[in-house]
Amino acid sequence: MKPNREWIIGVTHLIKPPFDPEKKAFRDNVRFIHFPDSDEREFSKDSLSEVDGLLVWTPSIGVQTIRHLAKCQIIVRYGVGYDKIDLSTLDNAGIAFSNNPEYGPEDVADTAIGLILALQRGLIQHDERARTYGSTWQENHIVPMLHSPKATVGIVGLGRIGTSVARRLSPFGYKTLAYDPYVSNGMFRALQVERATSLQELVDEADVLTLHCPLTAETESMINAELLRAAKRGLLLVNTARGRLIDSLDTLEEGLVSGRIGGVGLDVLPEEPPGSHHLINAWRRREEWTLGRIIITPHNAFFSDYSMNECRFAAAETARLFLEENIHRNQIPSR
Repeated sequence: MKPNREWIIGVTHLIKPPFDPEKKAFRDNVRFIHFPDSDEREFSKDSLSEVDGLLVWTPSIGVQTIRHLAKCQIIVRYGVGYDKIDLSTLDNAGIAFSNNPEYGPEDVADTAIGLILALQRGLIQHDERARTYGSTWQENHIVPMLHSPKATVGIVGLGRIGTSVARRLSPFGYKTLAYDPYVSNGMFRALQVERATSLQELVDEADVLTLHCPLTAETESMINAELLRAAKRGLLLVNTARGRLIDSLDTLEEGLVSGRIGGVGLDVLPEEPPGSHHLINAWRRREEWTLGRIIITPHNAFFSDYSMNECRFAAAETARLFLEENIHRNQIPSR
């Protein structure tokens, strides 16, 4: 074990002081430097040169940051994804990297289930339309309307979050399929989830498709117009993972307009915050055809008071364990 000392730790945007969970993880042997900008180009080069470790939320971390990390031994992402981290440059600089997969799977799974049920049961459509109903009050049905025990949910990715989703789906009576080539048959059997042998097979059979895999070169744009062409009409699509798993907003818009896609629930988007796009603009204007069919939340599926504190403590603890005890938790190798 390395001797205790006061570590200098950088903390990026979106985290704001006071850094109580991080301080607790470092057992008070720490001084923090805050990098409040979401763009790494705005980071102070002098401050970067001081840090022993860097805890990262929003910004990309590339060569222009890494080349100034003269003392840094480890970078830890507060979240699970690391598609915005230049791992090969970190490797060349001899800087370790970890992500933070151990917080909040329940919260993300709860959000996914909430989106599935809201879309399936037409809850937001009913809420929007019922404001104008008169004497025909109970005659106003939304069709088609899926019946849970007769519906099939397809899960893409059976890791911590996908597993949590599968467990939550079971009491509703859904038939559950999943596609994950990296998970053993034993795990599928333990969860009582049927295995799809390909992503196309999963999409072909699903009434609801929910995404729970990381963004990698293999998974980027995996959901595209060609894949969806054979989907059941009215497919419900939920994404609480990464926005670029879906190839474009154009694909979603075309599917929604044609009726191939019945509705989408999106906690993540290809660009955040979203810029100007016909689909986004229609959603913002609350155009009739979007009501209840497009549900967008601002990348908050992970969040609860508890999980946010857990996330911050765990990321800082990962950095401390590496610096003080040479334990590399949640190590991510170079691509």
